[in-house]
Amino acid sequence: MNDSGGNREKKQARRPSTERTAQRDPERTRAAILEAATREFAENGMGGARVDAIAERAGTNKRMLYHYFGDKEQLYLKVLEEAYVGIRTAERALHIGDRSPEEGISELALFTWRYFLQHPEFLSLLGTENLHRARWLRQSVRLKELHSHLIGELSQVLEQGKKQGVFIETADPLHVYLTIASLGYFYLSNQFTLSTIFGRDLIEPANLNAWEKHIVHVTLASIRR
Repeated sequence: MNDSGGNREKKQARRPSTERTAQRDPERTRAAILEAATREFAENGMGGARVDAIAERAGTNKRMLYHYFGDKEQLYLKVLEEAYVGIRTAERALHIGDRSPEEGISELALFTWRYFLQHPEFLSLLGTENLHRARWLRQSVRLKELHSHLIGELSQVLEQGKKQGVFIETADPLHVYLTIASLGYFYLSNQFTLSTIFGRDLIEPANLNAWEKHIVHVTLASIRR
């Protein structure tokens, strides 16, 4: 008699459980959950995202998700923090203060636009958090520290440009960054409606390249003497 049930039990016994795998490599499990949660929140927002779906995407279970991140809200905040850490860390690597003032501003503008293009999930998360009036973002002390560094470095570049006589005295670091970010964010977050209304595919490579140059031109023109 073929004991198929017994064979199945033996195979299952030899197969490592999700929890055992997670215990052996907790960092990998945490990273998988964060990656899955980022996709889920970006696609469905805070309200529409489901913990079951996140766990399934990550190849784990809800118990491990709660173990590492507490609950859905804490996981969402962690996703937000990591999204901002990603862009702020990459910005630091630019070392815009090591360039001439105009080159530094140009490099920041180019980087921001290209980062937005390569990370559409970041823009989706921003849209979701703005719908909630930054309810979760306000809870993060970590993010305030990250952004203060950005404004500090940008301030130094602008001050150098003022000393050299290439930037106007009223050039404000926050205004400069808002100019850069808004030109990129509005274009990409409204690409479908704008393309339909004006009958031009804004995501065609030629149009993307033209807008990239426009962002740099507008940003520099707003602060040049």
